[in-house]
Amino acid sequence: MEGKILDTSTGLSNSLDATVPLNRLANRPVSPEALGPAANNGSFDGGELAALLDGRQPNPKLILGPRKVTIDGKPQSLVRVFAPTAQSAWIMNSTGDTVQAMRKVHEEGLFEVVCDSDSFDTQRGLHKFRLSVEGKIMTTADPYAFDTIFSDMDLHLFGEGNHFEIYNFLGAQLRTLKDVTGVNFSVWAPNAAGVNLIGNFNEWDGRSLPMSRAGTSGIWELFVPHVEAGAEYKFRVTDQNGKQIDKSDPYGFFAEQPPKTASIVADLEDFAWTDTDWMSQRENHQGLDQPISVYELHLGSWRTDHEKHNGWINYRDLATQIVDYCKEMQFTHIELMPISEHPFTGSWGYQTVGYFSATSRYGNPQDLMHLVNHCHENGIGVLIDWVPAHFPKDGHGLNYFDGTALYEHADPRQGHHPDWETSIFNYGRNEVRNFLVANALFWLDKFHIDGLRVDAVASMLYLDYSREEGEWIPNKYGGRENLDAIEFLKQFNEQTHARFPGTLTIAEESTAWGGVSRPTYAGGLGFSIKWNMGWMNDTLRYFKHESIHRKYHHDELTFSLIYAFTENFSLPLSHDEVVHGKGSLINQMPGDTWQKFANLRLLYAYMWTHPGKKLLFMGNEMAQWNEWDCNSQLQWDLLGHDSHRGMQKLVSDLNGIYRREPGLHQLDFTEEGFEWIESGAREDSVIGYLRKGKDPSDLVMVVCNFTPVVRQRYRIGVPFAGEYREIFNSDSEYYAGSNVGNMSSLSTEAIESQGRENSITLTLPPLSAVILKPVSS
Repeated sequence: MEGKILDTSTGLSNSLDATVPLNRLANRPVSPEALGPAANNGSFDGGELAALLDGRQPNPKLILGPRKVTIDGKPQSLVRVFAPTAQSAWIMNSTGDTVQAMRKVHEEGLFEVVCDSDSFDTQRGLHKFRLSVEGKIMTTADPYAFDTIFSDMDLHLFGEGNHFEIYNFLGAQLRTLKDVTGVNFSVWAPNAAGVNLIGNFNEWDGRSLPMSRAGTSGIWELFVPHVEAGAEYKFRVTDQNGKQIDKSDPYGFFAEQPPKTASIVADLEDFAWTDTDWMSQRENHQGLDQPISVYELHLGSWRTDHEKHNGWINYRDLATQIVDYCKEMQFTHIELMPISEHPFTGSWGYQTVGYFSATSRYGNPQDLMHLVNHCHENGIGVLIDWVPAHFPKDGHGLNYFDGTALYEHADPRQGHHPDWETSIFNYGRNEVRNFLVANALFWLDKFHIDGLRVDAVASMLYLDYSREEGEWIPNKYGGRENLDAIEFLKQFNEQTHARFPGTLTIAEESTAWGGVSRPTYAGGLGFSIKWNMGWMNDTLRYFKHESIHRKYHHDELTFSLIYAFTENFSLPLSHDEVVHGKGSLINQMPGDTWQKFANLRLLYAYMWTHPGKKLLFMGNEMAQWNEWDCNSQLQWDLLGHDSHRGMQKLVSDLNGIYRREPGLHQLDFTEEGFEWIESGAREDSVIGYLRKGKDPSDLVMVVCNFTPVVRQRYRIGVPFAGEYREIFNSDSEYYAGSNVGNMSSLSTEAIESQGRENSITLTLPPLSAVILKPVSS
């Protein structure tokens, strides 16, 4: 028979370029009533169809897709497709050489057919639909011919909050099912009445791809054949009141560049990593006895390209520039301010919407992988800021995701963050806790990230954080501690360290909470390192005093050593210290221009020799004058001036000494690594101390003068007799200083000083620090 098929819904003929055997049932009006009792698995009532048409059908497979039926005692397949924009529809086999017309059984676009299952291979889902849409012929596979990818165990683990690789299931997963390639879309929305998939593969039609519930888990899913990486999509969520809102994918791997908000299908396996050497040795590189000096970066404003939109440079181009610069500056790590997708650039990434999406401002996921890989090939670790404390209320994001407070608390006393006007995660909900822990592991797994700096930990630990009396709800014991958040942080740290040994977790925690960087089995939170906010605040406050007044504030300088070994501390001079009207670090220093530079050089020398790992925000290393602005690149032109270039050289040399001298990093977290020589010379504003390594012979001596007075023949005790050599002087002309110092080795004298039998006399340069080292015999 020639290839003409009668469209039974319109009576029109449509010519096809094929020889088509017409099934004898092709023109039979197929309805549940016509199928009889033997086909009751194909029946549905008007309410189910109405729910499908309204976008609130939890099980579209009740109506759509293939199912076995028996007609006149013969096994057949009943197949339906919902194609609201189609005027006509046909079913065809995978090769397209067998085609059969479908009957339009509802004016909204529901088509059905009874066909031979073997001829069309419907049980394996290899059949296709040919649709006539406004005169054009389109071909599509059947999304409702495939089973769930979730096992009962997957759903159970997710429900109890312990499916730590859920990012390999939820979201948009490229899959091959029944020999058909496509994307399995799934989303957690337990209180939704219905969820429909919309995208550029279905013309953003909110009717044609209703998703199915996976058991009682609250997960909705749909496998869409032939969708590929690069496809754009969203979830149209219908709440219990019938209101619909389009949501981005919480587990999406990529997204449109803001202000656009669609998620994008991405293949995260499509990258050839070459960082095996780094990854195999990471535990050694990042041991707590190793030098860790971190350069904090905001990718969008480190460097810009005015010829590009918004000036943003691609991750790949940044990779070469950043690695070359960090090698010159001798930093061991970079720390990227949040790179997960965020709608508002002015939030610096701290108001995240796409927790699993690398921001598209600087390229695609593979571009970011290249940056990390290139860092690793050059011996540089990569840390990222991670924000589990809160999320913004943008309509396409997590906020009221299924029409209810799902990821957040419903009560604003628990769920609203007054500082940032954001929502607070409900850490007591299993699936929310699972979302966050899995997200942390995701970055370590898929992007080879070496550690996570956790933002705003204090705001998570305390129920009354930034709240007045009556604005918060006590815990079950009547206390202010957020017990759910505490358990979440412990679980996050336990899973991170167990699954990715050698990675670092770093807490920005600004209170006196005990045991932040102690193991959970010892009652701690389990972080590797805690930011020493007390040191930062006291030190900057001290340096802001005019030098003549510093003798009255000497304790602000020495107090940190009372508690320096209660945690594994990092000393941060981060982006937070150069924003919101605080000015740049150089502008926070007192005195004239010469004193400002001398003070800042002294601050860095004191910081790099004080116990604790180091973090410095970009621009500070060259004494940028401007307060940081996320919309402007650093003032690189300043490096044409000796004073700024000298500051940059000083930071590079401090990193070099810090890395070379075991005494400056091996025992950062124990009292054995530090010893005061002089802590009480408040009238002179002078301090002196030893830093020691595991080998007692690995030591250096540091003497700091916090006044602009040159102190000649300043006597100071030493640990043992012999020769001492100055190996660093922040006042060197090489750093644009006044070049006062100690040019030759210094011999000890048997004269008691600071309770020590032997001493030396030094020339202390103004506003400076010198580092001395014993000369080996």
